[in-house]
Amino acid sequence: MGISAEVRKKLKDKKRIVIKIGSSSLAHRETQRLDLIKVEVLIREICDLVNMGKEVVLVSSGAIMVGRGTLGISKKDETIAQKQACAAVGQAKLMMIYQKIFSEYNHVCGQILMTKHTMLDTLNRYNTVNCFREMFKAGVIPVVNENDTIATYEIDSLSVFGDNDHLSAVVAAMIHADLLILLSDIDGLYTDDPHTNPNAKFIDVVDRIDDNLMHMGKSTTGSNAGTGGMATKLSAARVATMGGCDMIIASGEDFHIIHEIIRGEQIGTLFLADPKDEFYLLDYLEQMDT
Repeated sequence: MGISAEVRKKLKDKKRIVIKIGSSSLAHRETQRLDLIKVEVLIREICDLVNMGKEVVLVSSGAIMVGRGTLGISKKDETIAQKQACAAVGQAKLMMIYQKIFSEYNHVCGQILMTKHTMLDTLNRYNTVNCFREMFKAGVIPVVNENDTIATYEIDSLSVFGDNDHLSAVVAAMIHADLLILLSDIDGLYTDDPHTNPNAKFIDVVDRIDDNLMHMGKSTTGSNAGTGGMATKLSAARVATMGGCDMIIASGEDFHIIHEIIRGEQIGTLFLADPKDEFYLLDYLEQMDT
């Protein structure tokens, strides 16, 4: 049995799992409106993991996208203030949908909105970790997003805290998660862009993230709804693995993929944990945000 099959076999034993969903994975491609069938599948998959005895955090994009559809604002011409208004409306609507469907499977979810100060400020970080801990004890499934209504750098920033790829990695490190599953319109890491290079090879397992690997990342994404390409995902992988968390990048086209990943099937690119101490990680995050 090769290294890939061996490490993937152990994924079923992961106890605390963070799942990140991008806007593009939640939307109908043609309209950028919420795909309710996919949302229902996502929640059913998460509830089944919780029924297995696992603790699951959902890091969900989509608030601004849902708000756009509600307010009739075009993404092309919107201002930052309009994005904030869309986030305010869309976050409430998105949580209403999540709470309704989670309740149908006899589970409760709760909202946590974060900014970069949640991680970098000692007191904020302590309070947030306590909140996660109590939610887990109460059987509540945390649904996390960036607080786009007030923190405008979260909307347009290219910093480590500027998108939900990085946010999910920060959450995973903060709560000492065992596994981060990052689902989007990218199905894994290749040696080159497979859309332009037919000879690009898929990378199954990454045991160490170095500068050469980071250069493989692309800053573009093929979706109108999402914001993060492969470059941000590799940067997020570095944060998550530093925090002692394995991470998988996989396609969010079909959310049934979640239980297939946990079963150890050969899906996506698996990044193996390379834990550093907490102060090293915090220093790394501060440097990246400057």
